[in-house]
Amino acid sequence: MTNPAPPARGALAWGLWDWAFSAFNAVATTFVFSTYLSSPAFGDPARESELLGVFMAVAGITIAVLAPVAGQRTDASGRRKLWLAINSGVVVTCLLGTVFVRNSPGYLWLGLACIAVGTVFYELATVFYNSMLPLVSTPETVGKVSAFGWSMAYFGGIALLGIILAGFVLGGGSGSGTAGLLGVSTAGGLNVRLAMLVATAWAAGFSIPVFVKVRVPPPPAAVAAERAGFFGSYGVLLANIRDIWRVSRHTIWFLLASAIFRDGLTGVFVFGGVLGRVVFGLSATQVLMFGIAANVIAGVATISSGSLDDRLGPKPLIVASLIGMIACAILLFATRSVGPAAFWAFGLILCAFVGPAGSASRTFLSRVIPPGREGEVFGLYATTGRAAIWISPLLYSAAIAVSPATGTAEKTSWGILGITLVLLAGLAALLPVKPGNRLDTHGTASGEGGEARPAGGPTGIAHHRTGG
Repeated sequence: MTNPAPPARGALAWGLWDWAFSAFNAVATTFVFSTYLSSPAFGDPARESELLGVFMAVAGITIAVLAPVAGQRTDASGRRKLWLAINSGVVVTCLLGTVFVRNSPGYLWLGLACIAVGTVFYELATVFYNSMLPLVSTPETVGKVSAFGWSMAYFGGIALLGIILAGFVLGGGSGSGTAGLLGVSTAGGLNVRLAMLVATAWAAGFSIPVFVKVRVPPPPAAVAAERAGFFGSYGVLLANIRDIWRVSRHTIWFLLASAIFRDGLTGVFVFGGVLGRVVFGLSATQVLMFGIAANVIAGVATISSGSLDDRLGPKPLIVASLIGMIACAILLFATRSVGPAAFWAFGLILCAFVGPAGSASRTFLSRVIPPGREGEVFGLYATTGRAAIWISPLLYSAAIAVSPATGTAEKTSWGILGITLVLLAGLAALLPVKPGNRLDTHGTASGEGGEARPAGGPTGIAHHRTGG
């Protein structure tokens, strides 16, 4: 039976969650708070960059362990919205925690903990959020809807960064002790801390519509029958992965390839603000202005890519985007001595490719997930993708550590090479992957080079049951 097309208001409410949590992505982990933590007031900026990488690596390992089983358990219980609310609430709490981080060395650990813990629960929240994509789109519009949601994160970032720039950063002289049009004191980093309070309210307020407007149907009987204890859920998960491997191996290969390249996308934004300030000499104000411009370009590029995704398919879009990002990263490293002009030029071009790659990777998977298993498969998506968030931080930190340079800026610039290697590896892993067709409730997958199985056979994903 064909389900009716979801109402447009459902897609809007769904997209507003991405708008809401631009407060975490754009403000906390990229252009404001992580840059704030990299200032000399907290100690040696190069050492702070290494510590940030370590904290993010630990966060990624935690996500890798928890994300897929969290999705599987939520599919079986049908409580996607409840767990989206719980995890979103923890992220909001971490944002609130940043308000108490004064700009002195003793507060560095609190700041790093807020970023790392917030990342864990943000990534878990995206499992449940992404699993709602098939509920607010159709096979013919999934590319546009995914691109719309992804672009809302960028446009939300533009609006919020604009508010923070005007209210808490611009204005005031270098010796005035105040910043922003509101004239907020800079003592103890108060202007940044109040900006984070605004970000906290932004995330909490704009995330509400998805819980009101998006309807989550009860799980199919076959999925509901797989309810098990926490540790038993890992057994269910492994059995289902084996079934997916038998029916659609390219789905598994895509999960592994996206593990690499999407971690590279994350690395670009996690360390972009730090690189802009430490390597290319941008001031805190210039980093914010760059962030606004980057979000404008990324948002327009992403929403424009939705139609190409629906028309050409997601893989060509991802490949072209990765090639563009790799070229820009190499040019950034080669022109690092030029200063801010190079960062503005190649950094903004690079940002035009990030959103389309991320959105298309989500639709690639959405097109093949069996109904009722969205949480489980997007949990695997988190585990093998963003949950592999330790790869970019590790290579970023390692590249800085092995750099033969001695100056802080030159040494930190080698982090660009670490991120570039992740993108190159992701592209190489993606090229052999073939796009697949949606797996039906009988576990049949067609169009994958002879990997289809007879309907109702032993590899049928929706027929799997737990053993008690």
